[in-house]
Amino acid sequence: MRAYWQLTLAQLRIFGRNRQVLFWTLFFPIVLMLALGSFLGKGNNLSMSMAVVDEDGTGASSQFIQSFKHVGDIKTTVFKTKELAINSVKKGDNPIAIEIPKGFAAQMALKSAASNALDVPVFYNEKNMAASQLGITVVTQLIDAASKKAVEYKPILNVASKGIQAVNLRYIDFLVPGIVAMMIMSNNMNGVAGQIAAWRERGILRRMQGTRLKASTFIAAQITARLVLNGSQALLVLLIANLVFNLSVRGSWFVLVGLVILGTLAFMAIGFIIAGIAKTPESAGPIAAFLSFPMLFLGGVFFPIKNMPSFLQPFVKVLPISHLSNALRETMNLGTPITGILPDIFMLLGCLVVAFVIASFTFKWE
Repeated sequence: MRAYWQLTLAQLRIFGRNRQVLFWTLFFPIVLMLALGSFLGKGNNLSMSMAVVDEDGTGASSQFIQSFKHVGDIKTTVFKTKELAINSVKKGDNPIAIEIPKGFAAQMALKSAASNALDVPVFYNEKNMAASQLGITVVTQLIDAASKKAVEYKPILNVASKGIQAVNLRYIDFLVPGIVAMMIMSNNMNGVAGQIAAWRERGILRRMQGTRLKASTFIAAQITARLVLNGSQALLVLLIANLVFNLSVRGSWFVLVGLVILGTLAFMAIGFIIAGIAKTPESAGPIAAFLSFPMLFLGGVFFPIKNMPSFLQPFVKVLPISHLSNALRETMNLGTPITGILPDIFMLLGCLVVAFVIASFTFKWE
């Protein structure tokens, strides 16, 4: 027991004395979270901009321009000429430009449907079709509503919409559990592989083997030290996310801690496999990067798995980080009980068992 505690404290001292380790394992994920959370937005409300040219210059045209402000969060910039508005679209400042033609007010004053409807030109950016189509849809709906109001159109059918209360998730809510899963993977899979390979090359493992130290004691100390690191890291990330983005954990903290422990064990086992395969510390890094890099983009860390191509779905569903990030999101964002994430837990347990068996055959003391 004394050897176990000494090895655990020694491993924690190694973490503390290596400033690069502290930066990459603690501060880099936090900076990444703050950057992505700030740049990609804290919410999911409609937000876009459009250029407007008022050729009519009447009260009706001004009132029509004001109606855009009542649809989501649309910023309208009024230009004096059509050329200036089109140039703003060409430069990418606005996805669409609307020209309110002369005769707009006169056309709106008609109390019956006109035989020749007045065209309202809408210029859009072909290189940004997503925003352009959204803008065109908004403009079309507003023009249709204004036209129906002008001719006193009364529909014979109405849409009876009924809202269903749902969880309002933001991108930062999706991102933070992914960041936690990424840290667990990086600390344990990449960290263990590099450190064990370096210790083997320097003969540290061989000297440990020559003592009365048991392999189980050595592995238990490694697990404990990395659990302390992962737990502190995850707690720090959640604290900063709560202070900056007002993010809170809706589910059980007990389940959350259990997922951190399970993820740590699973990725440590994979790290021991890499350490056993790699002949030198220089080769351990590329092997770990070869495995971890695809997981970052295919494991649902930054983007939802359901948005990925169908031919990638079978491969994505076997990645351990995809199940860890999904279980963390279910627990943190939705408050899902442990019974609701049992498939993810079983997949992580299966990965742990398989990786541990393989590691037992590949691990070498020297």
